[in-house]
Amino acid sequence: MSERLITSLTNETVKAVRALHMRKERQQTGRFLAEGLKFIGEALDLGRAPRLLLVGQDARPHSLLDRARVETTKVGGEVVIVTHAILEKISRRENPQTVLAVFDQEYLPLTSIRPESAPCWVALEQVRDPGNLGTIIRTADAAGCGGVILIGDCVDPFSTEAVRATMGSIFAVSISKATVEEFLAWRAAWPGAVVGTRLDATVDHYAAALTRPALILMGNEQAGLTDRLAAACDVNVKIPMRGRADSLNLSVATGIMIYAATEEL
Repeated sequence: MSERLITSLTNETVKAVRALHMRKERQQTGRFLAEGLKFIGEALDLGRAPRLLLVGQDARPHSLLDRARVETTKVGGEVVIVTHAILEKISRRENPQTVLAVFDQEYLPLTSIRPESAPCWVALEQVRDPGNLGTIIRTADAAGCGGVILIGDCVDPFSTEAVRATMGSIFAVSISKATVEEFLAWRAAWPGAVVGTRLDATVDHYAAALTRPALILMGNEQAGLTDRLAAACDVNVKIPMRGRADSLNLSVATGIMIYAATEEL
């Protein structure tokens, strides 16, 4: 197995990988950056091999790393050995992971979603924070949701910050995206309950009939769910605030709704 050594910070491959921190570059290439053997192992278990595997010179021998090398080469990808300085430069961290990888992005078209394949699906309108989105994807994975649908102008789920927050679940959870118009047209055929969350709702979340498959709609961190999407829900609910705080973090609120919808009957 032939592996190239890169030591220069100005190498074109290094520049190309670093550019994946920019949304424009990710959109143009259809690729994204993931860091660490845990992430790579999750991808391999789900049949996703890296297009480029960057291994630090001081990376310790590991069976998973050997597997990653083989799987990368098998799909026509490249394995390169890089210095610690390059890992720092690419990851933008002083203590970077010793293995980085570049993967192809995957989106599931709305028309390919099979609602009955999972008890719950999540739709997010104009979510802005990559940490929130990544945490929601991780929670959706943990609860056995079918996928996450991004509506309108949302943060990129393949940004480095969002991917990190998924802790590897970016490979396990289907991601779809749609305009408001596309989503509303598609939602009309949804076979289960469509449930929105609003601060001005009068129904508590635990009192709503979450007929499966449930589709949970969550709004923007600041503005919440818009009137247009709220009107498309079968019911809008609120999560009761019992203390002084008047709202919850989006990822926390989404987690509560997901587990309410997936709780065993």
